[in-house]
Amino acid sequence: MRVIADARARLERPRPPKVALSTASVYPETTATAFEMAGRLGYDGLEVMVWTDPVSQDVEALRRLADQHGVPVLAVHAPCLLITQRVWSTDPWTKLTRARAAAERLGADTVVVHPPFRWQRTYAREFVEGVWRMADETDVRFAVENMYPWRYRDREMQAYAPDWDPTEHDFRHFTIDLSHTATARTDTLAMLDRMGDRLGHVHIADGSGSGKDEHLVPGRGNQPCAQVLAHLAASGFGGHVVVEVNTRRAMSSAEREADLAEALAYTRRHLGAARPA
Repeated sequence: MRVIADARARLERPRPPKVALSTASVYPETTATAFEMAGRLGYDGLEVMVWTDPVSQDVEALRRLADQHGVPVLAVHAPCLLITQRVWSTDPWTKLTRARAAAERLGADTVVVHPPFRWQRTYAREFVEGVWRMADETDVRFAVENMYPWRYRDREMQAYAPDWDPTEHDFRHFTIDLSHTATARTDTLAMLDRMGDRLGHVHIADGSGSGKDEHLVPGRGNQPCAQVLAHLAASGFGGHVVVEVNTRRAMSSAEREADLAEALAYTRRHLGAARPA
């Protein structure tokens, strides 16, 4: 009877979240390289950062890479960065519409989006209502990501509107990014608590609170990465955990791969489960 009870308990235990690799984590290498590395290292999937690499913008090319390497696309990060202001259009709503279409065609369940820049005034005024409207039109989650104030020496600038902290507003789903909480010098666990069951997506990385968006390998900074991952595992979190780290200083592809392997091992260890068979 005890064997049966143990087996039932294992079946009832929530499956750990899938751990994906952000294609941004291999920069300056390519989106295609991210698929290759993710497959070799055993990641459960990819989050595609849509940026200036033409492959990241091409749904059919992404589908072929996913099939070739056996690495599904789990999320699409809309082109919200300064360097992607002209990718997929200069109109921010067109960008989100195309990101949603890409997610639907690739079988991804999440679109990650940043709050607008303050100078995108019309977009910023319409953002909260517009994201709700788009979310009502699809099964894909629009998960709005926390950002941070911009700092230069002793000066601070609010670069995002309506706010760098999306929990100040009513969104259906959030993305929490632990490098961004470090840069903002905000209380990560308090933000996690505010997000509550609207947390839909996680960018796992680390930071030291230096004021720069560091995206360190988890465990190399001062963020509560282990506590956050343990919370996700204990709460039955149903979204994905995405390793989004900065490997630009890696001296070789092998060194970059070692960092990504370390990040994956750390994340799985603190989620409390090995990769499902």
